[in-house]
Amino acid sequence: MNAGRTLEAVSADGSRLHVEVHGEDGAPAVVLAHGWTCSTLFWAAQIRDLAATHRVIAYDQRGHGRSPAARAHSTEALADDLIAVMDATLAPGERAVVAGHSMGGMTVMAAAGRPGFDERVAAALLCSTGSSGLVAQALVLPLRAGRVRTRMTGAVLGSRAPLGPVTPVARMVLKYATMAPGSAPDRVDACARIVHACPTPVRRAWSKVLAGLDLDDRLALLTVPTAVIGGTADRLTPVAHARGLAAALPNCVGLTELTGVGHMTPIEAPEAVTGVLRELAARHLGPTGTPAADPTVPTKEKTA
Repeated sequence: MNAGRTLEAVSADGSRLHVEVHGEDGAPAVVLAHGWTCSTLFWAAQIRDLAATHRVIAYDQRGHGRSPAARAHSTEALADDLIAVMDATLAPGERAVVAGHSMGGMTVMAAAGRPGFDERVAAALLCSTGSSGLVAQALVLPLRAGRVRTRMTGAVLGSRAPLGPVTPVARMVLKYATMAPGSAPDRVDACARIVHACPTPVRRAWSKVLAGLDLDDRLALLTVPTAVIGGTADRLTPVAHARGLAAALPNCVGLTELTGVGHMTPIEAPEAVTGVLRELAARHLGPTGTPAADPTVPTKEKTA
């Protein structure tokens, strides 16, 4: 993937964020926020396919990729970071489509209602994410729902053990936990390389934030047109989360359930995710990032 133009955004607490900008200046902007243990590499397919016609802005969440680790680990810090990235990359008065996968979706929810979000965001995509109950509802362990499964799931996700090198066994474990059984080997390899590159302390710190996540009250503030994507084979954030978000959002413009797809939707089903982003930009952005003429037409609910 071409690295594009790089810059550094500085968040409210001084944390520095690695940012990449792909595509032509002045093109409609799409901002991408990746998930837990990932990096800008996670969006390679979306960047490649959208950059010819859009300005694609991707950044490494604090502690991930090329963004240094920070002391603060909270959804409010994630929201601060997203606002800082938009301030650093969008022109005055310009709006963007903002997409978040997993923890990136939680970033979008946490930022909703802030002036810096509402003034900058024309539409949003929540991809393979949830607003609460993540550990209790996760299906990564084949146990009956309850306290034992919740406690054991939390221990696994927050393990102190380093992931180590990407071995055949490591790929098998990652595929089982985060991807669909039918995922192509090259896509499993790509996810494994990205996830295993995340430092263990960063992975553990954010696992604690996710374990206590409760952003249900933020959904009412996410009033921009918002699409939701979920995979029916997602064990980390089962598709029930996507359905709950679609029902709770005040301006949901489409729920896409990807049949047989796991948690890593932008890599497992890149064409579907890119297609939703392209549709949101076409409906809700003008040619230079101004709001489109008719931003209220909903997309159709669909199953892929």
